[in-house]
Amino acid sequence: MPDLSGLGRQVWTVEWVRFPDMQPNPDFLATLLELSGGRLPDRLCFICRSGARSMAAARLVAAAADDMGHGVHCTNVAEGFEGDLNPDRHRGTVNGWKAHGLPWQQN
Repeated sequence: MPDLSGLGRQVWTVEWVRFPDMQPNPDFLATLLELSGGRLPDRLCFICRSGARSMAAARLVAAAADDMGHGVHCTNVAEGFEGDLNPDRHRGTVNGWKAHGLPWQQN
């Protein structure tokens, strides 16, 4: 997972969709609110393996925050943590957080 300790930030690991059925987590927004002490921060970043699920999560949170009257700038890490598949169908070497040499730690 990304290591944000150098920025004095923490990673919240909240599933947007649950494996293996890939159904949306009905408690996603409530969990974010709980982690943030009841009020979402002004900026949130979202990341998943490839960047697709995190984009959907970012859009949901941005819309929900607008509905609550509190705009939140939601940023998606477009290439995700592991990025696209390489010719051998492996991730983590073409693009994404890891391939760009950004800080991370094994979880």
